[in-house]
Amino acid sequence: MSIWLAEILRAWRGSLRRPGFMLLASGVLALGIGASVAVFVLIANTLWRPLPAPQADRLVVIGPLHGNAQVGSISPHEYQSLAAPAGLASMGLVHMGTAANIAGAGAPSQVPLIEMDRGLLPTLALHPALGRNFSVEEDRPNGPKAVLLGHGLWQRAYAGDPGVVGRMLKVEGVPHTIVGVLPAAFNTLLGPGDVVLPSALPAVSRDYNHNGHQVIARLADGVDIATASAQVDAAERTMFRDMGMGGNWKKPRFGAQGYAAAFQQEARPLLLLFLASAALVLLIALVNLANLMMLRALARQHDVAVRHALGASWWRSLLPALAEGLLIGVVAALAGMALALVGLALLQGAIPASWRWGGQVQVGATAWQLAFGMGLLGAVLAAAFGVLRSRGVASVEALREGGRSGVGIDRGRLSRGLVVAQVALATVLLCAAGLLVRAIGDASRQPLGYTETGVLTFELAPVKGHYPDTASMLAMTRQLVERLRILPGVSAAAVTTNLPTSDDIFGSFNNGMRTPTGGEFQSQVKGIGTDYFNVFGMHLREGRDFALTDQQGGAPVAIVSQDLADQWYHGRALGQQLDIEVSNAAPVPMRIVGVVPRTWQSGPLHPPLPVVYLPLAQLPAPTMAIFRELEPLRFAVRGHGNPDDWRAGVREAAAAVAPEQPIARLRSMRSIVEQTTADARLNLLLIGVFATLALLLAAAGLYAVMAVAVAAREREFGVRMALGAQPSRLVAMVLRGGLLQIAAGLVLGVGMALVFTRLLRALIEQLGRRAFDPWALAGVCVVLAFAGLLACLVPALRAGRTHPMRALRGE
Repeated sequence: MSIWLAEILRAWRGSLRRPGFMLLASGVLALGIGASVAVFVLIANTLWRPLPAPQADRLVVIGPLHGNAQVGSISPHEYQSLAAPAGLASMGLVHMGTAANIAGAGAPSQVPLIEMDRGLLPTLALHPALGRNFSVEEDRPNGPKAVLLGHGLWQRAYAGDPGVVGRMLKVEGVPHTIVGVLPAAFNTLLGPGDVVLPSALPAVSRDYNHNGHQVIARLADGVDIATASAQVDAAERTMFRDMGMGGNWKKPRFGAQGYAAAFQQEARPLLLLFLASAALVLLIALVNLANLMMLRALARQHDVAVRHALGASWWRSLLPALAEGLLIGVVAALAGMALALVGLALLQGAIPASWRWGGQVQVGATAWQLAFGMGLLGAVLAAAFGVLRSRGVASVEALREGGRSGVGIDRGRLSRGLVVAQVALATVLLCAAGLLVRAIGDASRQPLGYTETGVLTFELAPVKGHYPDTASMLAMTRQLVERLRILPGVSAAAVTTNLPTSDDIFGSFNNGMRTPTGGEFQSQVKGIGTDYFNVFGMHLREGRDFALTDQQGGAPVAIVSQDLADQWYHGRALGQQLDIEVSNAAPVPMRIVGVVPRTWQSGPLHPPLPVVYLPLAQLPAPTMAIFRELEPLRFAVRGHGNPDDWRAGVREAAAAVAPEQPIARLRSMRSIVEQTTADARLNLLLIGVFATLALLLAAAGLYAVMAVAVAAREREFGVRMALGAQPSRLVAMVLRGGLLQIAAGLVLGVGMALVFTRLLRALIEQLGRRAFDPWALAGVCVVLAFAGLLACLVPALRAGRTHPMRALRGE
């Protein structure tokens, strides 16, 4: 054992005395390990992190199924019609995406609100951190006013006071008794919610609106999701058959989806794409390392031959290379983890909250184990491959050459093949990255349809106790807008139900529409005040803006986006009729009086929906009721200078008009747009990092092979120089050999890329680009060829500077 340990220590001392090769090989492997570990951590935090609920794998979401089997929102009426199918042990209703005004917990403020029935907590198997769940009486219409505090609000406003239960909190101007505090896991599972109110549904609800309600259920023992889906669909079919739904509702197909899968729906495709990219980078690094270790073993063949001639076994000859591979693996694992940690730290603020579950990305012990596993296994296998490949070199020939034989022409065939493989793999990754970068880049440069500079926005959810009806609410908004317009530096102000784009769950409101010719479609609906288009720099394409006379009781009018006009009116929408569907009532006809440019509500990576703009005062009463339930009002002011300079004036104006009315999310429109487009920038950054790593690894591999090959053929070049060969001819010969390898790798890689990019077709075409982009492919080929030429150039110039006599003497 001491002899083996001595061999390992001797190999390590040799590597550390001349660390160039060790650092090169470790750096190559570290790049692959760093990329792989970083993506693994993101996936572990998003797709593999267990939900913070007992037996979370038994939780499902129930509702109407969309084309990709994703469950959508459900109406309270449909929820009650389920009547607990046999396949479900329990279920609960939750209503997300609302804002509430509270008073009594410090200064009055607007906070996220969640509504749930008393069946939700038992379904999640969660217990309040303090107090109790809602009682049966509290979860009925006109029952006692009770509220549960979110864990975050309890910590912020009450400093975690355990005596908070039993105190009073005003919600929308109405006193509520605090009956409990929810655990932190509740917000992790359901999203932000500082106050939670009971759903208080009537015994038989006639609410058919899919306005953000979600049903979470727990599967009964022995029941799978497919069985539960069938039972849910059967129950809803019975409801549709036996009960009148009213309005214009269309019967969907119902089913169940695992809660974890629904939670991860948006992040999964992109993370899996990043995983495939990281795997390709790691594979390129391993091929590169195997090539380097093989060249290292071939350069040592004289030493191996001497050991073998003195009676050493092949295992003993293998030991120094394995020891060096072990050292390379450890250094590569440490360097790779450092790269991953630095990269994740730099990306922490840009990583979407849905990838972090609202917390920080955590690097656990598994990531370290993965890094050292990849490092040690990859390096040791590469070292073993190199030695076993060099085993085919005749010991007698190595002894006769005295260690000067090097790789040679024939013996470098495998090495050149590995270079071709590296270039091919890099081409696949770079082609995919090029297509995505071009598609995402084009989408990111797409004009959003409005001007965001010089605009300050804030949210205001009118306190229902102070503004109980639409008339009082509209009177308050008119006064506030007039007060905002006279602020110093402000040139225009407007109120709206929804901003042109948003980065939060209160982003948009969709509604069914009809045309006189029978067309039916979903469109965004925005209630706006006068001057809205002026504030956001949206110039009318044709027609007129809303006027002060467009009030309740007047002829209903609408302004539509250009894409709606093109699709449903063949570009001639002005003066046409458009009907808005209203639940439990006949559609409301409106006359189109203007057309404006289309806007990207969810950012440039998501296709825009058509938009119908209505005067805020003319919103149908049921639609206004839904807006007041779901959405705060948004106010926007435009002026000259820095929007942050108007913050104090905006707060003073709101306090003067509505003294007890809190406002929230006071920020510039530019910051909202930057947050909305953050996912596009993150995607471009990560894809660019993977592509750069692939390019560096391919170029480094080609350089290493060419450098070793030139050093091995030094005697040949010396002979050629002595016989009269010009240095330029040697340079051209080396470049030709390297470029042939690059060309072979490009041809093979482009063919593989055409197959691989078919997997990206849906994502690329969603961004409005074709899956086959010849310009992107041509650009990748040019970049790789140029990088390969640079990698070959230094060894080629070295060959041209070979000194004939020194090469022939073997110095």
